[in-house]
Amino acid sequence: MPRPARPVGSATRGTTNPNRLRRMDRWITAAHAPALRRSTDPVAVDLGYGAAPWTAVELLGRLRTVRPDAEVVGIEIDPARVAAAKPYERDGLAFAHGGFEVPLPAGRRALLIRAANVLRQYDEDEVTAVWQRLCGRLAPDGLLVEGTCDEIGRRHVWVALGPEGPRTITFAARLGSLGTPSDLAERLPKALIHRNVPGEAVHAFLRDFDRAWAAAAPYGALSARQRWIRTATALRADWPIVDGPTRWRQGELTLTWQSLAPTP
Repeated sequence: MPRPARPVGSATRGTTNPNRLRRMDRWITAAHAPALRRSTDPVAVDLGYGAAPWTAVELLGRLRTVRPDAEVVGIEIDPARVAAAKPYERDGLAFAHGGFEVPLPAGRRALLIRAANVLRQYDEDEVTAVWQRLCGRLAPDGLLVEGTCDEIGRRHVWVALGPEGPRTITFAARLGSLGTPSDLAERLPKALIHRNVPGEAVHAFLRDFDRAWAAAAPYGALSARQRWIRTATALRADWPIVDGPTRWRQGELTLTWQSLAPTP
């Protein structure tokens, strides 16, 4: 299929900081490790890396702790950003001009596409089409991770999708900076950011999250981590949480996407 004459999408603000995506990357290297190890073509895409290439450089280093020959291609729709990143290219790290069409060499599909802080500027009704386009560029066992975080990576919410569509949603935070779990609402991905209203599942979940957090307050005397673990344990009685204490200790909580999906 011929590629579009021009990249698909619009330029982001380009804001980036070192280690901004460390929470997402930490989750990826744990959740996607089996696929990374068995892949015959372990290529990952950092889509919309921004005005500086730090996140792509960091992604390569983190993936290589699991798969030493992993490759990362940073893709940006702004050609000036690609030119600025070119001096950072090295073995396994390249930068290319493109957008949601994900321009990889013929015959290659991404084992991972990470799209962080890319869709916030789009309308909610555009998200599904973008997801479908990106999922169409995945390898059969590939993963798309799309989400939003604050400027220094303390609070982050992301959706994980396979070629078939959305699978899970993860809430992650630096627990010492968290007042209540609903503080994460401002970092909901575009598919949910406008759905935190009564009648929507994400609103009910964040309400229950705050209630369980309040009930677990005595555990805060031990640590914020112990309070988070107790909160997650309580939530599991009513919500389909798919991870466990190993991830909770990292300040994460992952549910099925379907449990929080917006109403049609």
